[in-house]
Amino acid sequence: MTDLADRRDAETEVYQPAEDSNLLAEAAVADLQSLPTDDRADDPADDFLALEVGTGSGYVAETVADETGLRVLGSDLNPHACRQASERGVESVRADLLEPFRDDAFDAVLFNAPYLPTDPDDERDDWMEVALSGGEDGRAVIEPFLESVGRPLAPDGAVYLLVSSLTGVEEVVGLAEAEGFSAVALQDESFPFETLTVLKLVR
Repeated sequence: MTDLADRRDAETEVYQPAEDSNLLAEAAVADLQSLPTDDRADDPADDFLALEVGTGSGYVAETVADETGLRVLGSDLNPHACRQASERGVESVRADLLEPFRDDAFDAVLFNAPYLPTDPDDERDDWMEVALSGGEDGRAVIEPFLESVGRPLAPDGAVYLLVSSLTGVEEVVGLAEAEGFSAVALQDESFPFETLTVLKLVR
């Protein structure tokens, strides 16, 4: 049974599924289901491993795993998020972005990065702020992610990255290209104050 403290953690310490979560899950599922089957095994899912960075509640990782039959791990710096994702059945690791993972480990990496531009004077010192704030330009987390994701990504792997127009999609594409990736927009959705786009990055 979930006690009051657990419910409070869910409400105030862990980012819960929202429109951006749904968009990332939907775009990743559609693209992963379209990939050619692997001739190396009777069940191609046996060899495929994906990671959702910043898994939060674990919703995206769980959805992608359920819809594709692929193995999807979750990682998050927030210990409350790791616990909540584990309760969903997502294998979870506490990690700061991609630091602990071995080279060429993942066939796909998904990330709904913190992207809201935030004035440093307005930032709060809590886990929800960590989940939401992208620094002054909205790219404070995206930039180190792009600098490091190539190492644990398999040579033919793909990155599924959700980006907001508030962050600057063209700027993010430029950062990705500087790290050797090409980018294609898989899906987007417009809201009154922003447009969300899921980018697929490949080398």
